Amino acid sequence: MASFSASLAFFAISMVLLSSVALATDFVVGDDKGWTLDFNYTVWAQDKVFRVGDNLYEDALMAVFNYDNSKHNVVKVNQTEFHDCSSTAANDVYQSGKDGITLKSEGRKWYICSKGNHCSNHQMKLVINVESAAPAPAPTSSAPSLVASLSAGALIVAGAAILA
Repeated sequence: MASFSASLAFFAISMVLLSSVALATDFVVGDDKGWTLDFNYTVWAQDKVFRVGDNLYEDALMAVFNYDNSKHNVVKVNQTEFHDCSSTAANDVYQSGKDGITLKSEGRKWYICSKGNHCSNHQMKLVINVESAAPAPAPTSSAPSLVASLSAGALIVAGAAILA
């Protein structure tokens, strides 16, 4: 009976966690163009809403930027460095060619390629504004959503199993 109760508790906790993870959005940086020369990342980002918990991905391999790492890199910079297309040793530098970034805090985030003149002459720079995490969506009808029903039901079952 104890293993059944533990299984129910694990299921309940998993359902609650999965329902919150499902609210995050994955973004493919540059869509099918990726992180490359002469692509306008300002235009790409302008109609998107980035929120805490969202992920920037380049492709299905879950990489923020997909690029040839012998030619490019990704450097997280501040606003001044972004405008100057410059960076220092203190900046986070991504150079694997397949780098993932989870947006963990609100505010503006700036990224550039620091190789050659890629930032200044070839638009390899991206700025985004990260907003607070999205609130849980409200049900659109009087019927509760499947995730909400499963989560609430799982919590009740888990509570009963723990108390038993």
